[in-house]
Amino acid sequence: MAISDWPENERPRERLLAHGPQALSDAELLAIFLRVGVKGKSAVDLARDLLTRFDGSLARLAAVPARELAKLPGLGPAKATQLAATLELARRALIEQMKGSDLLSSPGSVRDWLKLRLGSLAHEVFGALWLDAQNRLIGWDELFRGTLTQTSVYPREVVKQALTRNAAAVILAHNHPSGLAEPSAADEALTRGLKEALALVDVRLLDHFIVAGSALPLSFAERGLI
Repeated sequence: MAISDWPENERPRERLLAHGPQALSDAELLAIFLRVGVKGKSAVDLARDLLTRFDGSLARLAAVPARELAKLPGLGPAKATQLAATLELARRALIEQMKGSDLLSSPGSVRDWLKLRLGSLAHEVFGALWLDAQNRLIGWDELFRGTLTQTSVYPREVVKQALTRNAAAVILAHNHPSGLAEPSAADEALTRGLKEALALVDVRLLDHFIVAGSALPLSFAERGLI
């Protein structure tokens, strides 16, 4: 049955207007974006199928390149590029929200943005959120990519970028594509080494997050590892 044949109070668009977007499921919100379904399936059915393909994870869907999205049933190049643009707007909106505020007072925003940025990547990425003396966000840099070890993350490059950004503090983050957020001994040793190197140029290491899928990013500071 087409959505237009549903009772008006059950249609996603009408429910959003009446109750706000927070009242809708992920599939219903995605259906509003898709607008129409395919033969035999409503837009909501199609949205559910898309989410099921990615284990129900919006974060995993968000990580798929537009050229791959375009191959999925019911999308195609036009909708795939629109969806990719919409998801990038969400990332930018979150990072814009973090700017101008004390990041230490809004750890939830930091975690949300890191999950959206790193949570579903198939490769390891190590990056930094640079902060000024009032802990306000300066910007984000992806510093290293690939298998992360003490020998592949170079402290001098991290220090160099800290000076380039004129940063007073930093929050480091990297992802575990395995889906396990627990820090390894190498992660802990790397963090200690970077903290010491950054201290030489008066840059404070405030935290180091490990992002793994849709789980809550692990904080080294909360674990007492910094």
